[in-house]
Amino acid sequence: MIANTFAFFLALFSSLCAAVPSLEVQGSDFVNPKDGTRFQIVGVAYQPGGSSDYNPGNDPLSNGTTCLRDAALMQRLGVNAIRVYNLDPTINHDLCASIFNAVGIYLLLDVNSPLQGESINRAAPWESYNAVYVNRIFEVVEAFKGYPNTLLFFAGNEVINEQSDSSVPSYMRAVTRDLKNYIAKHSNRTIPVGYSAADVRPLLLDTWNYLQCSLTGDATDPSRVDVFALNSYSWCGDSSFQTSGYDVLVSDFANTSVPVFFSEYGCIQPYPRVFTEVPALYGPLVTPVLSGGIVYEYTQEVSNYGLVTLNDDGSAYLVGDFDTFQKQLNTLSITTLQDTTAQNTTVVPPTCNDSLITTTGTFSKNFTIPAVPSEVQDLLDNGISNPNNGKLVALTVLDVTQTVKSSSGVSITGLKITPLADDESNTPSGQTQPSPSATSSAPAAATTTKKSGAAGLVRNWAGLMAAVAGVMGWLVC
Repeated sequence: MIANTFAFFLALFSSLCAAVPSLEVQGSDFVNPKDGTRFQIVGVAYQPGGSSDYNPGNDPLSNGTTCLRDAALMQRLGVNAIRVYNLDPTINHDLCASIFNAVGIYLLLDVNSPLQGESINRAAPWESYNAVYVNRIFEVVEAFKGYPNTLLFFAGNEVINEQSDSSVPSYMRAVTRDLKNYIAKHSNRTIPVGYSAADVRPLLLDTWNYLQCSLTGDATDPSRVDVFALNSYSWCGDSSFQTSGYDVLVSDFANTSVPVFFSEYGCIQPYPRVFTEVPALYGPLVTPVLSGGIVYEYTQEVSNYGLVTLNDDGSAYLVGDFDTFQKQLNTLSITTLQDTTAQNTTVVPPTCNDSLITTTGTFSKNFTIPAVPSEVQDLLDNGISNPNNGKLVALTVLDVTQTVKSSSGVSITGLKITPLADDESNTPSGQTQPSPSATSSAPAAATTTKKSGAAGLVRNWAGLMAAVAGVMGWLVC
């Protein structure tokens, strides 16, 4: 009887090991294909050490011990996504990707890096767009396409920054086309490809219109982006919907044919931040148009935007902004965030034409996309050589071993990740950090819940089995 019970629950728990469903882009919404609900990004930028600290052989998703600590803190914080800017596609990311998957956190990944030849040079894009560069970005696809929590790839970040960059937009469409065609041929699922723009007027709207329009008149054009994001720091301090210009953004993007969201936000002036934009960003005036955002940033760097200070010995100390951001997230309606049926799934993209470019500057009105070089076509047809294909792996450790202290200096004890069931993503937990008067055992984070009845019982047993796994060392994937 005991053996049968053990086998039953082990099989049951194994069936729930994938925490997140792979999302789809339908019209201007991110959609959970399992139930048709709309997904809102509640994210944080994750690039410990900044771009200057990136070196081949080491990136933010290469150290499982570090990822376990940070995933546990992010699960408490309440985010459901991270953006990672610089990645080495030749190394193993299985453990980190599996950890973030287990706690219901999606990955938004830039395919470029600051190293020579690993991004499009806006000064001469025709020189940097070559087979060596394209092979590199295809390596990123191969490394991360196997993880269900890979949400999207960014083909570029603030590459189109000047009106004089007249030839850059067409090359961004070429990179987008190549990425999407490679994914279509060499991945078993569609993974969206997008662009992250600087919030610079009037360049922003021209960039959005240029990249979202269709050369074929429908959504099948592979050179149009699947998503469009902007790095916006317009809401500073205790601002308002009108003062910050959020009202203008909502109006400008009201007819978007792709999901639009903030790929960075979190103005640093005045400091400390109050994050009053959070309830606005996820409130009724913004959510009908925008799909959430990524706060900048997780780690404290010299720019002072961090939520957490990380030390060389592996210890971590929460910054006051962590508490403030968490408190704002705790005010949000989970139903509004994740349980609303997607409404904008059949939006038709505009057909590319000169009238979409509205400024009087030199922004390109040329929608002729650079042809695919023969060497790149070979990569598209046959795939890259020796791809490093990532896959989810079993987790045998759930507990964080490093010292972690709250912003008040109190040690956070019992910190661990809590694996979620297969239809759940992470959501704000409602908890706060320990006060100076006591230490704290980390309670389980709240999650989206889409099951009831017997299925709800399965979810509860999954939570119990996760707890047992932490004690017994059973495998949790």
